[in-house]
Amino acid sequence: MDDWEHLKAVAAGAQARAHAPYSGFQVGAALECRDGTVVEGANVENASYGLTICAERSALAAAVTGGRREFQRIVIHTSADGPVAPCGACRQMLCEFAPDLEILSVYDGGEAHWVLSELLPHPFRAGGLGRGALPSES
Repeated sequence: MDDWEHLKAVAAGAQARAHAPYSGFQVGAALECRDGTVVEGANVENASYGLTICAERSALAAAVTGGRREFQRIVIHTSADGPVAPCGACRQMLCEFAPDLEILSVYDGGEAHWVLSELLPHPFRAGGLGRGALPSES
C-alpha cells in the first residue's frame, strides 16, 4: 500500500469540521483523484434525517463539481472503535465513477482496507447488465 499519511491527515481535518449534532458521529473523508488532487468531505446531518449527507458523498460531490471524474483512493476517518465502511448509498455513488476505488477506514485503534468492488460486487447499472451486474436466469 502506498503512503496514505497525507490522505489520513486531510480526512481527520474534515472529520473535525463535520456537522453531527444529532448522532454525535463525525466522519471525514479524503478522496484522491487520478491527477493527485485531494478533495475532502464531511458528514452533514439535518433535523430531517433523510437529508443528511455522508462524508464520502460530500467529497464526491465536491470533486465532481470541481470537474473531476476519476478517483483512485479514499480515506474515511472516524472515532469509532472498529472499521467503518461506506454505507450502501455511498458505495453505489462511488461505484459510478471508480468501481476499483481503494478504501482505507481509519478508526480509534486501527485501520481497515478494502476495494470498492469487494464491498459492492453487483452494483446497479442503468440499462441492465453491465460490469458487476448479475446475469439473468434462464
